[in-house]
Amino acid sequence: MIQVRRANDRGNAQHGWLNSKHTFSFGEYYDRDFMGFSVLRVINEDRIQGGTGFDTHGHRDMEIISYVIEGALEHKDSMGSDVVIKPGEVQRMSAGTGVRHSEYNHLQDQATHFLQIWILPEVLGVKPSYDQKAFFQNDFSCSDMVLVGSRNGRNGSVSINQDVDMYAVKATDDGEKLLKTYLHRHIWIQVVKGDVKVENETLNSGDGAGITGVESLRITWTKGSEFLVFDLP
Repeated sequence: MIQVRRANDRGNAQHGWLNSKHTFSFGEYYDRDFMGFSVLRVINEDRIQGGTGFDTHGHRDMEIISYVIEGALEHKDSMGSDVVIKPGEVQRMSAGTGVRHSEYNHLQDQATHFLQIWILPEVLGVKPSYDQKAFFQNDFSCSDMVLVGSRNGRNGSVSINQDVDMYAVKATDDGEKLLKTYLHRHIWIQVVKGDVKVENETLNSGDGAGITGVESLRITWTKGSEFLVFDLP
């Protein structure tokens, strides 16, 4: 079964300095039909204006992943992390027993466009931790998906405190993939840009789709497309 979430149907929060599109219920936006998907709780498509950002705030017991599309995101936290996340990099922060952090766009004349992703952890109350990895353009290929996150951090991916495999595709050409999975697993596909076809459903920029009860899934995409695939418990 495929459940499609169209870009124009998402929640939208306008704060002047921030434009945020909510795939799932978040903050003051509530949609009983989209409270999350499996352990995937939040996918927010955020655009932060230059010289602004999220002031220091706290989180607990959540795996928080940042995927920068354009611009740069400056991250500081109570663990001592002080980094800048750029396109081609994936950041994971395990909030665990509690962490405080801020996120800023330090580019004065350019908006930062990124996906903020929250995943429910497999184990609660872990020690907070941070992980960030760079995936260069030559890591991406039209012939396959790149593993950028996993429970055990295999193949150079960021580690996630959950039984999740997270893949990214930045297509240099048209491509196709037959994704093997299991009937008890759940797949979520989030399109950043371009045209992606999941079986007979065509997804465009900002669209998402949840797939359940399949053992294989055919995904095709056009040159220049960018999207994420989550293999979830």
